[in-house]
Amino acid sequence: MKLAFIGLGNMGYPIAGHLAQQGHELTVYNRTTSKAQQWVQEYGHQLATTPQEAANRADIVFTCVGNDNDLSDVVLGEHGLIAGLKAGSILVDHSTVSAETSRELAALLTLRGVDFVDAPVSGGQQGAQKGQLSIMCGADAAVFARIEPVLAAYGKTITHMGNIGSGQLTKMVNQICVAGLIQALAEGIHFAQQSGLDVEKALNVVSHGAASSWQMVNRYPTMLADQYHHGFAVDWMRKDLAICLDEATKNGAQLPVTELVNQFYADVQALGGGRWDTSSLLRRLQKKSR
Repeated sequence: MKLAFIGLGNMGYPIAGHLAQQGHELTVYNRTTSKAQQWVQEYGHQLATTPQEAANRADIVFTCVGNDNDLSDVVLGEHGLIAGLKAGSILVDHSTVSAETSRELAALLTLRGVDFVDAPVSGGQQGAQKGQLSIMCGADAAVFARIEPVLAAYGKTITHMGNIGSGQLTKMVNQICVAGLIQALAEGIHFAQQSGLDVEKALNVVSHGAASSWQMVNRYPTMLADQYHHGFAVDWMRKDLAICLDEATKNGAQLPVTELVNQFYADVQALGGGRWDTSSLLRRLQKKSR
């Protein structure tokens, strides 16, 4: 198939790589041109100078950008995708944005005969590199059926959640759960340290019991090593949690733990940790700044 990929950051770069390795014809665009040039040097294929150019011949266009404004700009801005997308094509968005933005863009694209899928992902940079992401999709069922085989290049779990916006709502559930789990893990480690336990031994045994989670298994060794430069950044998590809290205001959900952890991440930012990994909540408890 003829594909286009917009946004070659920590997630988009390896995702686009998996698509290239499946034999599709790919055109890529990235706001920082040097990153796109690096990708083309590694994988081959075509480099576009604008999103519009990338979309010109594509059957499916993928976006993976930072926030609502970035997505709107890529789609609707000068030389944006909307000017290049052809009728009958599909725009698959892997960004984490608000459900409202997804619905608004979908409505505009429908007027041009273009289908939209909000398809945020979970699994982090490691999952993207290994092609083991969880992909949650909001789309018309027929559109989902068309893209599912393509997503299989990098998706371990690919789920149709319902209509447009359902994918983003599901990603909000993911971020709500992750925030609470990381804070609990940070408190557990901090408690073990303050108690004089052999912390690594304690976490190893706990990680094989009822308290185990992906966060515990994959993050406690790096947290104990005081390493926080390998994963999803605090700044991005605060952006995601703001989306969750805004949606909760609309639907009446109560998120007291999420609100609290969001403030804890603000404390981490105040320590200078905006680009630290989200597991750096432990540093807040230890009151460390770097």
